[in-house]
Amino acid sequence: MKEEKKSKTKKVSLNIMDSLLKKTKPALLKKGKEIEAKITSISKKGIIFDVGGKAQAILGELEIKEISTYLPYLNVGDKILVRIISEESKNGFPVVSLRKFFDKGKWDILIKKRDNEEEIDVMCGEYGKGGIFINFMGIRGVIPKIQLTEPFISQPEKMRGQKVKVKILEVDKEKNRLVVSQKASVLKISHKDLVKKFEAIKEGKTYKAKVLGASEFGVFCEVEGVEGLIHISEISWEKVSNAASFVTVGETIDAYVVEKNMTDFKLNLSLKRLQKDPWEIIEEKYPKDKEVEGEITRKEKYGYFVKLEPGIEGLIHISKLKGDEDLKIGQKIKAFIERVSKKERRMSLVLPQTEKPVMYR
Repeated sequence: MKEEKKSKTKKVSLNIMDSLLKKTKPALLKKGKEIEAKITSISKKGIIFDVGGKAQAILGELEIKEISTYLPYLNVGDKILVRIISEESKNGFPVVSLRKFFDKGKWDILIKKRDNEEEIDVMCGEYGKGGIFINFMGIRGVIPKIQLTEPFISQPEKMRGQKVKVKILEVDKEKNRLVVSQKASVLKISHKDLVKKFEAIKEGKTYKAKVLGASEFGVFCEVEGVEGLIHISEISWEKVSNAASFVTVGETIDAYVVEKNMTDFKLNLSLKRLQKDPWEIIEEKYPKDKEVEGEITRKEKYGYFVKLEPGIEGLIHISKLKGDEDLKIGQKIKAFIERVSKKERRMSLVLPQTEKPVMYR
């Protein structure tokens, strides 16, 4: 009876041991395989992972060099996807890679930070046409000039090499696009409040706009807390070569809302649409054969442009010249209307001639 009891106890013990062995049986760690690993230790010298095997795994040496960038976004206990790059290193540990996290995980971090309206630290690079170029975990982004506070909005180039806090405005992995705002961080602007203000503004209406700055492609404004741009083509009905000459930074002007950009919550504004389009009555005001007086504003290879009034220019085509005319920029001349088209917004002029041309006979 005792022998039978001992046999049963031994059998149970063997079953328990077998069960424990099964539980601690190392997972199949095959090179190239992706598995979910649990972070057990983090430091600047590396990360240790529990990959379900008899030994813990370590991060590859090459990736340890860049891990400091990601440390603020990783925590002990986090489960993360890793790839096995070696079943066993010279130290006896499996080696894993976080490259997939480096490539994708940082975009997930940005989306989460944007949704939670949290700040991130970025390193500023050069100032270019679109604004200040920045870097976050190897992702290249931009701070538009209008999203800066003073003194940087006046001298954006001074931000180069600086580490600043920003809030995320746009993040799109597919388009490799990251747009952030230093102003939103400094002024503690809520994205929800911005959306609310943006929705309150109506297309086709005129608002007071504060001039924040000007560039080669237009004037930056702020309308009731929302960013706006008056493109250089929307400043005046006449040709504009220098946007800054039409405005003063800090002044408040009337601006017409042409369009609301729902993607990035920006306004397309206009100054010229607050004035009557001079081409609306062009055919009545400047009929064929009418004599006019104007000023030569520029010379092109195909002829001379003559300004008759703000927003109205006519062209004296080179084929209408004899070649011995002594025409200069700024010169006042008289001419005749040869042809005018409201639809094409074009006007052709000819100079008066000693002998009346055939077209006038």
